[in-house]
Amino acid sequence: MKAISYRRHGGPGVLEYGDRPEPKVGPDSVLVEVRAAAVNPVDWKCREGYLDGMLDTVFPVIPGWDVAGVVLRPGAAVTEFAAGDEVIGYVREDFLSRGTFAQYVAAPVRTLAHKPRSLGFPEAAGLPLAGLTAHQVLHRVLRVRPRETVLVHAAAGAVGSLAVQLARHLGARVIGAARASGQEHIRALGGEAVTYGDDLAAQVRALAPDGVDAALDSIGGDILRMTPGLLAPGGRLASIADSAVGELGGAYGFARADAADLTELAGLAEQGVLTVGVARTYPLEQAADAFQLAEAGGTGGKVVVTMG
Repeated sequence: MKAISYRRHGGPGVLEYGDRPEPKVGPDSVLVEVRAAAVNPVDWKCREGYLDGMLDTVFPVIPGWDVAGVVLRPGAAVTEFAAGDEVIGYVREDFLSRGTFAQYVAAPVRTLAHKPRSLGFPEAAGLPLAGLTAHQVLHRVLRVRPRETVLVHAAAGAVGSLAVQLARHLGARVIGAARASGQEHIRALGGEAVTYGDDLAAQVRALAPDGVDAALDSIGGDILRMTPGLLAPGGRLASIADSAVGELGGAYGFARADAADLTELAGLAEQGVLTVGVARTYPLEQAADAFQLAEAGGTGGKVVVTMG
C-alpha cells in the first residue's frame, strides 16, 4: 500500500511517500480502507520526538490517529462492524508505528464508530481526536453543568470549536477567546467572543464579573497562568496543552479512545449539533505540505489528507 512514513524524528522534511506493507488484521480489529485522515498537533509532536517519554517508537512510523473510511474486512472476533460499513476512528495504539496516513489501517474496534451520514469523509476525519478531547474534558474533567459559564481558549480552533458547540449543547454559557479573525466563527457557534490581547482578562471579567465556572485551555504558557484569576470561587481548570496546569490547581486532559464517546459524537453530528470545518485537503503524496500548513496554524479549520 502507499503511505506516508518517517524513519527518524525531525521536521516535515523527514516524511516520505512510498510503499509500506499492508497491515495484518488481528481478531479484535478491522481493516479500514482510508478515505481521509486529519492532521493534528500531536502528529507533528510525535514526529519530532516530543512524546518519546510516553510512547515507544517503532521505525518506520506511519503518522496519524484520525481516520474516516470503509471497512474492508473485520477480524475474526468482530461483530460490531461488517465489510462496507463507513467508519470514523481515533486509531491510537500505545506505541507509534501504524498510523492513518496510508491507504489502509488495521483499527481496533475500541477506536471506531459508524461514520455520521451527514458528514463527508474529510469532515468526518476531523471529528475523532478533537471531538473526543473536547467531550471528555468537558464531561469528565470539568464536569460542566447547565447554566454554568465556561471559558474556552483558542475557541476558533479544532478542539475549541467543538468544545464551544458541546458546552452549548450541555446548556452552558460559553465565552470563547480567539484572535480577531476567529470572532465571527465563535459567535456563529453560539459563544460570546473575546479577543487575545493585553486586555483579555478585562474582557472576560466584563462578561463574567463573578468569574467563570470552568475554563478549558489549549494554549498553555502565559495564557494558562493568567486563567486561574478568571475563575469563580470553586471554579475548575483543565488544559490539553500544558501539564503545568496541575501546579495551578487544575487537571491535564488527554483524549482516550472510547467507542461509546465517539458514537455519541457521531450522533450529535448526525443531528446537526456538531459541525467540523475543513480548511484544505491534500492528496496523500502531498502530506508533507499538509503538515506544514497545519503546523503554521491559523487555518480556520482542519487540514485533511484524502486518498484518491
